[in-house]
Amino acid sequence: MSSQMPESPPTAAHAKAETNSLGDLLGEVTRDLSALMRQEVELAKAEAKQSATKAGRGGGMLAGAGVAGHFVLLFLSIALWHALGELVGLGWSAVVVAVLWGITAAALAAKGRKELQAIKGMPQTAETLQEIPPTLTPSEAKR
Repeated sequence: MSSQMPESPPTAAHAKAETNSLGDLLGEVTRDLSALMRQEVELAKAEAKQSATKAGRGGGMLAGAGVAGHFVLLFLSIALWHALGELVGLGWSAVVVAVLWGITAAALAAKGRKELQAIKGMPQTAETLQEIPPTLTPSEAKR
């Protein structure tokens, strides 16, 4: 008895490789890769559309919350105006409330401006562009 395992029959891939030319096999691989890429692009489009729909819905809810919050601040400001009006008169209490809102607006504007100045651009795009091999860049293609 020999210790050799009996050879298994050739698989369909082996039979195909033996009967088709290398050009035919490469053409088939190219077609398969092309189909795979198209399917991946379609999947990405569907996922992006679904994400955009959810983001739009969420953005609408946040906008509604912003409007409701604005009304809360408006009515709290009116209540503060009337409460201070009992102490210093309605005219001066309106000025005090307006000055408080002016200080709040100035502080928020300064903070927002500082945040915007800290933005350095699009770091994700810059990182991705650095990953492109030199052989694919336009300057290398012209040589």
